[in-house]
Amino acid sequence: MTHLSSSHLPARTAASVGRLMPKALLAMTVGLALASCSNSDNAAADGSAATSDVTLNLYNWSEYMPQEILDGFEEETGINVNYTTFDSNEAMYAKLKLLDESSQYDLAIPSTYYVEKMAKEGLLQELDKSKLSNFKNLDTSFTNTKVDPENKYSIPYMWGSTGLAINGDTVDPATVNSWNDLWDPKYKGQVMLTNDVREVFGMALLTLGYSGNSSDPDEIKAAYEKLTTLMPNVKTFNSDATRMPYIEGETALGMTWNGEAVMANDEGLTSLVYKYPSEGAILWMDNFVIPKNAKQVDAAHKFIDYLLRPENAKIVSEEIGYASPNMAARELMDEDVRNNATIYPSKDVLANAEFQEDVGDEALQVYQQYWDKLKTGR
Repeated sequence: MTHLSSSHLPARTAASVGRLMPKALLAMTVGLALASCSNSDNAAADGSAATSDVTLNLYNWSEYMPQEILDGFEEETGINVNYTTFDSNEAMYAKLKLLDESSQYDLAIPSTYYVEKMAKEGLLQELDKSKLSNFKNLDTSFTNTKVDPENKYSIPYMWGSTGLAINGDTVDPATVNSWNDLWDPKYKGQVMLTNDVREVFGMALLTLGYSGNSSDPDEIKAAYEKLTTLMPNVKTFNSDATRMPYIEGETALGMTWNGEAVMANDEGLTSLVYKYPSEGAILWMDNFVIPKNAKQVDAAHKFIDYLLRPENAKIVSEEIGYASPNMAARELMDEDVRNNATIYPSKDVLANAEFQEDVGDEALQVYQQYWDKLKTGR
């Protein structure tokens, strides 16, 4: 597996991220009650956790945190968890920037390239790794990256990819191997794209032989012009639960997050095939961050450390369907999970893929302008 510092190793599903988020890559608000005292302080005499009056707000992609984890954390610490969701990094960023002074959120899970952007803008506070005893469980391929050296602001949560989804009941999967195949006129009105500007433009840039992280206005314009020719085939944009248009028969092929494909298979759509496109998949990693004005900083650290326990990281990965950066957790997983190429692709596949990076505000504005034109011009 390539080290993130050289290739930027997720929604994006966003388990539904989505990408999650994912990524992920999605808008909703929440309140999480978390204790500021230690677990031992919270424990009642009978061994049960005392109720806390501390509230921690968690802002995450939808369907991106198992209820079992939230319940277990509450039971152990006495901290009540309220969960708010978003459907895109852009929505998450706008909300956190707008509400920066309100201290509305104590913990958020953006994709890596937004970690870099938010840290540069002073929207995040540094983490206290002395409170993260389980940090050692993380695979070093996913730590100390070029977007967050020494993990000053972020802790890896999940990683995954955005690739091709093909419903084998409708389309022969053997005939779809490239992003370019989505442009075939025979798929008019059958294609789903994620509702994510960077992922959709990244796909188009890759088909043109450019980097999915291009900041060149001419290359972004060329991607836009190519995407306009895809619009007759596009049925919907979805970054809330990218498996659903396939499950509901609304679309036959298009984009999805690998975890969403796993979830779709588990939920009965066994004909949905996930493929890493020949031009390369879009890779992302989602991360825990603590907003600058978070009130419940100690509680946020406790929640992160709880998720870094191998047994808990294992639960998350196996239920949500995304790859865990937690090496100790992978050692606990069943062999069929560890060897699932959809979740943990081979080194050859990763060598041909590209992780999302921050392209800078100027380029992002160019992307956004063309994105708005693309969607309003449909």
